[in-house]
Amino acid sequence: MSYRLAALGLILGSLAIFATPTLAVDNFRAACADIAEDNLTPSVSCLQVMQAYPKPVVTPIRPDRLTLSRFQFWKVVNSGPTLYDTPNGNPIGQMPAGFNFIHALDATDGWVLNGGGQWMTTEDLKYQPASEFRGVQLLGGLENPFGWVLGDLVTSPEPGAKQSLDTGTVKFRYDLVNIFAEVRHTDGWLWYMVGPDQWIEQRSLAIPKLAEKPADVEAQRWVGVDLYEQTLVAYEGETPVYATLIASGLPGWDTNEGLFDVWARVEHDGMSGATGAPDAYALESVPWVMYFDGGISLHGTYWHDGFGYRRSHGCVNLSISDAGYVFNWFKQAQPDENGEIRSQVYVWASGEYHGSGPATK
Repeated sequence: MSYRLAALGLILGSLAIFATPTLAVDNFRAACADIAEDNLTPSVSCLQVMQAYPKPVVTPIRPDRLTLSRFQFWKVVNSGPTLYDTPNGNPIGQMPAGFNFIHALDATDGWVLNGGGQWMTTEDLKYQPASEFRGVQLLGGLENPFGWVLGDLVTSPEPGAKQSLDTGTVKFRYDLVNIFAEVRHTDGWLWYMVGPDQWIEQRSLAIPKLAEKPADVEAQRWVGVDLYEQTLVAYEGETPVYATLIASGLPGWDTNEGLFDVWARVEHDGMSGATGAPDAYALESVPWVMYFDGGISLHGTYWHDGFGYRRSHGCVNLSISDAGYVFNWFKQAQPDENGEIRSQVYVWASGEYHGSGPATK
């Protein structure tokens, strides 16, 4: 009986990952509505709200420890390395030059077995730990905006002011901050108030924003990918339940805007392209792949930790934990009348976004 209860506990625990509770939260922006460029002094009610909510009303998703511990990835650091049949064995080929990563199936002293069954010397490789970043469940929706800090910084005492440890608070990359007010400075940029006398310029934040549900969204569960903010928000109907950072296509490999159906889900898949060209790449065992625009997909990413910035050849890069969460969250949706689970991806831009260049914030 104890084994059954333990198993039931595991099942209920796994289901709880996808159940997002909601909380009643004060309206930050209403309390701080008097803040303007010519009036930066918070009212008593604004100060009370900032004191009551020092952090966003969210909870991080669980890390995907199984995938993070099960897969080991190595970057190929030398061009065209030799492949061998066994450690210290016979050469059997040469890996094409490019941006290459391998999934280690086995390893011995100074040697690593790649996903294709060939051995490579560690002199040609560098171990690549995957990003530990993970998104958050939204306990209070998106009525009160928050954002991720995109790089280590010190808050400014007012919009346009220089960063100084004498007047500011240190924030680190991926820190979460509430946004209580915003003003547009004479420098042309939006500045966000994240605390009393604490301001951050918009290019240093990525903010998940509410997407208007497209009329053609028919899936129970869908995600909105915001190319301008480099964020993803997951919705159940019109309710936002989860948000995270992404990395979309670089100039020349732009992620297409529009509404797409997820046409295939694969727990891991190899990805390669442009063989023989300077921008060639080959990536073994990419985890949690969700194809939605031809060969373009949402997927886990182990080769960089640059979420919040454009980094890909068109795909929507997520951390491994985030990709695993979205993959399984889609699967938990209710089937339609045909017994199928439909998942949709809406790619949009909340601000002026130039497909041939970086987002203009």
